[in-house]
Amino acid sequence: MARSGLEVQKAAVKALFLREIKTRFGKFRLGYLWAALEPMAHMLILLGIFGYVMHRTMPDISFPVFLINGIIPYFVFSNITNRSIGAIEANQGLFNYRPVRPVDTIIARAMLEAVIYAVVYVLLMAIVGLLGEDFEVTKLITLILVWVLLVLFSCGVGLIFMVVGKSFPETEKFLPILIKPLYFISCIMFSLHNIPKEYWPYLLWNPIVHVVELCRESVVPGYISEGVSLNYLAGCTLVVLFIGLALYRNREEAMLTS
Repeated sequence: MARSGLEVQKAAVKALFLREIKTRFGKFRLGYLWAALEPMAHMLILLGIFGYVMHRTMPDISFPVFLINGIIPYFVFSNITNRSIGAIEANQGLFNYRPVRPVDTIIARAMLEAVIYAVVYVLLMAIVGLLGEDFEVTKLITLILVWVLLVLFSCGVGLIFMVVGKSFPETEKFLPILIKPLYFISCIMFSLHNIPKEYWPYLLWNPIVHVVELCRESVVPGYISEGVSLNYLAGCTLVVLFIGLALYRNREEAMLTS
């Protein structure tokens, strides 16, 4: 019996997902533990540098919990978008099989990053909880929705980067650089409320700020994410996905034949 297009795509994405797992972790003895080491080391460095200051400025909030809900969402976004740039070259030989399309590689890589960092997030939150840090998941549905929108938004940006990078190879060098400044303007190391309100409009255009602040509101008792909006995040996600898919549809054949 002939399979539908959706079933074919699901099979292709599943095969690419398993291939990505083997490629990413198969050659390392510590395997999947490497995925947790990067954010943990990053967090420990920031705790050592800013821990005392942040404890004085935010005495009612656990700084490790605060950091986890900034660092992990940024890593999800950064890794999905950066890995999308070279997705076609990394899987070039597979496109000889008609069921495998470039967009499937983005989906597979995004799924893998989402699974990895969801597990890392739960692991780190459990560790800081066992160490006595105070948090409570008061808005689980909001937290899940924010993560879903974050992954979809990252896929949209990843599609744009993939198309632009393939169409103009010289841009592959500086496209990842465009992501770096977001680390410093996405409220990862500070709260939006630490910034004077007259500067909020310049920060709130950034969807990652909304992701980070909504995540913190979902798990930190008493944390109020004034100024951010789940609706704004959803709107940005739809716009970016539409642009990414439109560019991909227009350039798919050219990318495969170039």
